Amino acid sequence: MIPDWPTLKAFALALDLPMVTIDHPWGNECLKAHGKMWCWWSPYADAAVFKASRDERDMLMTADPDTFFLHPHYAPHNLVLVRAGRIDEDWARARLIRQWREAAPKRWLKTWDETHPNDQAPLH
Repeated sequence: MIPDWPTLKAFALALDLPMVTIDHPWGNECLKAHGKMWCWWSPYADAAVFKASRDERDMLMTADPDTFFLHPHYAPHNLVLVRAGRIDEDWARARLIRQWREAAPKRWLKTWDETHPNDQAPLH
């Protein structure tokens, strides 16, 4: 389980995906993939923030409310929070790779997939 932002950040960076940068929007550190918010820790709750459709967010929160939740700040957005210490590494890896791929320009991703056939992960 991933307990905090330094561990999550190190975990995400260890995936060694290209086009990932560190940024500080609104004074809080985050990782961006292809220039888009990718991975960060909420300044409102002790939790990681991940992208998720509202339907998926509702399903996750219903299935495991001890792990997945929503802070009012994030309610209007396609995001879900995952409590510190309850972030499963396999779930996080699949989610981060999927989000990284979704953030990539289609043309760039096509070239990446052609030149890195072993680096394609299932989208779960």
